Amino acid sequence: MNSKITSSPRPRPARRVARYALVAVAAALPLTACQDSGTGVEVSADDSAAADASEGGKASDGGEQEGGPQRLLWMGDSIGEAQAPALGAAMKAGGVEFKSVAAAGGGGVVGEIAAPTWDRLPKTLKSFEPDVVAYQVTTYDWGTPAEQRAAYERLVKTVNEAGADLLLVSAPPFKIDDFYKPHRAEIESAPRSAKSVAEEHPDTAGFLDASALWGDDGGAQKAQRSKDGIHSCQQGSAAFAVWFGEELEKRYGFAPAAAEEWATGTWTGEKVYSRLGCE
Repeated sequence: MNSKITSSPRPRPARRVARYALVAVAAALPLTACQDSGTGVEVSADDSAAADASEGGKASDGGEQEGGPQRLLWMGDSIGEAQAPALGAAMKAGGVEFKSVAAAGGGGVVGEIAAPTWDRLPKTLKSFEPDVVAYQVTTYDWGTPAEQRAAYERLVKTVNEAGADLLLVSAPPFKIDDFYKPHRAEIESAPRSAKSVAEEHPDTAGFLDASALWGDDGGAQKAQRSKDGIHSCQQGSAAFAVWFGEELEKRYGFAPAAAEEWATGTWTGEKVYSRLGCE
């Protein structure tokens, strides 16, 4: 695609209404699925006609979107893995082919732990042929700011050479437990490094600041973290998918499918949520 990615105004009222509609639709359904820690929004795992359509990958208006991405590759760690089912359902409902390579315990592009990502990415880009790649900064992007910037520069180059735009997405705030404490400074510098790299490539890369959705406090209700304080359950993942669709709209003219078309699909029963205690 290599469409020019530009800064844009605040989301249009229609998109904000779509987000509120997600809450309204989910809350009206039978309370049979997960409730995110700290939230009062329920999402049912029951199927519906609209959900069946979204799981089948049909566009809301019966065709592919004009001016938007056609094939989206999603990258990240286990946080991204928990967001992928909702994001995939939302993209497919909007007529976008979707593939996730988010990986628990890895998925990053910085340091030695990133070796599996760099080994797999060229093959995935060649086989899937995305026109937009979205990389959510992982909890493992450990390194100095210079090392982080070098890795993100390499990612921009690799993705652009494959004919795709790159969107770097900041991670949600999460609990810094004993495992993450030694890397707090690196975790905090990673989104700043990603943003600085995206600004160097305004035509083929962009930075999405997810704090607009989650805030900056992982323990706050707005962050919608699961019981472990790190990942999201179905509601948080659905909220992210709505927000991400709004960001695609601002950058590409993509028209996201209405939340009620996909938010209660079979994706809500994915095993990743049961592993997180999202019942």
